[in-house]
Amino acid sequence: MVTDWRVFWVPPERLRGGLRAGSLEGWEDLPARETAVGVRAGDPIFLSPDYRVDPLLSLYGQYSKFRKYQPETKRNYATDIALLLTFLWARGKSWVETVAKDLEDYEDWRRFAPGNPTQIGGSKWDRELAAFLGLFTWAKREGWISANPVTMRQVVTPRGEVVETAEARAKDARPSNVHWLTPRTWRLWVDVGLRGHTRDGVPEPGWVGRLEDRNVAFVRMLTSSGLRRLEGGSLLTFEVPKIPLSGCRYCHGKVAGAVTRSKVGRTFYASTGAVGDVESYMEASRAWAVRKAQRAGRYERLPELRLVTKLTRGLKPKVHWVDQDGVMGERELDKLTWEDRILLFEEGPHGPEPLWLWLNEQGLPFQPHSWEGVFRAANKRCERILTPPKHLHRDPHKVYAPYATPHSARHSFALFMLVVLNEVMDRKYGLTPEERRDFRLLYGDPWFMVQGLLGHASRETTVKHYLAPVRNLQLESMLATSEEPVDAPMPDLDRVFARVARDADGIQDIDARLAPRVSAA
Repeated sequence: MVTDWRVFWVPPERLRGGLRAGSLEGWEDLPARETAVGVRAGDPIFLSPDYRVDPLLSLYGQYSKFRKYQPETKRNYATDIALLLTFLWARGKSWVETVAKDLEDYEDWRRFAPGNPTQIGGSKWDRELAAFLGLFTWAKREGWISANPVTMRQVVTPRGEVVETAEARAKDARPSNVHWLTPRTWRLWVDVGLRGHTRDGVPEPGWVGRLEDRNVAFVRMLTSSGLRRLEGGSLLTFEVPKIPLSGCRYCHGKVAGAVTRSKVGRTFYASTGAVGDVESYMEASRAWAVRKAQRAGRYERLPELRLVTKLTRGLKPKVHWVDQDGVMGERELDKLTWEDRILLFEEGPHGPEPLWLWLNEQGLPFQPHSWEGVFRAANKRCERILTPPKHLHRDPHKVYAPYATPHSARHSFALFMLVVLNEVMDRKYGLTPEERRDFRLLYGDPWFMVQGLLGHASRETTVKHYLAPVRNLQLESMLATSEEPVDAPMPDLDRVFARVARDADGIQDIDARLAPRVSAA
């Protein structure tokens, strides 16, 4: 017997004519009926254990604020709500009958009950509470419930503003599960997890690197630029920065506002090495996947495809296209969402080619959330290869293998740039304390520069969450007393990062030489 609520998502192809006549008897007009009631692609459909669709929850899925959430946020919130619905169903209650005591009992089960084998922490509970608050606030305003079961209280912010917050917010919430990796640890993670190397630094016999060049290029792009997963994962081919002829170490590009969290476009910088990896991928496995897809006719069978006819330049470049029905459209490049971008193609010598940069083996766009699977596989491989067998699944406080997520790249970029900018100011330019003060007045200190590179509106976000391990360290004096020789154009900072990791919590620094080599007799 089914006892769980489930969430389904309206797929794009169903609203684009993907449902063919006769494919579901009696429901041939489903797309038209969904359009008539305002259903859009990406809306959630909540199905109860007795296989009934809740009409009020469907209306919430069409709520403008909910629709504006990022796809990942919508998926998380809908899943959180479905879990609460299942809990209430076991009590014989509809969600519109929820009272504060129900939420108190639910929190106790989720977080503290000894009988719950999968208790959650404070940060996860706060996210679930935010999902419930959004639902019940909407239901109260629309008149579907008489009182909001989420108890609120007033608090004073550090700026002196009085705001309302949920009474049940966790007291033990921690910042997001973030991870910092030093540069040499990233190199180890890439070599072992993505390139199939062994502890000895050579490819494992029988290693088959499926799209190895793509995965390495993506990770190096993120670690050298600080782009978020969605920002880097939705790049178009013509948005890849060009390597300058002047021999500069970094090249700049522009990330579109529609794919950023703040909805404001910004300039990003990527190392020439990372850009070179992307260009190699485009010329090798990507070109091969596109040609294979063209021969198989995959692009012609797509439910929707927009063929770009023109790309204007200037302050607000526009993309012009024509779809499969001959209908022309245009939109500012900065306002193209990732869902819009995934539909864009250009006419190549052998037929349509996707403008979406990252492709799977079938030559089709690799969706941003799919990168999580690439990182999971790399983490498992690093653990298997680098952890001595007798320590597998033991010694939780002794780590032999690095662990990374797409967002780890962004946090690690922030740490790297902070250290490098301090090095540039303190060592390369040999600034005296007075000169350093003048430099800060003119250009801002390294913390401010990193804030700009990450695109944060608040300095507090940069310092509190992204650079938490080192916010209390005196990097200037530590770097000034470092013994590394100053090379040109940039010294090897592995030893500096090792010192930072030793003096701060949360930074992974694993030497590639995990065990001393035994010389032959």
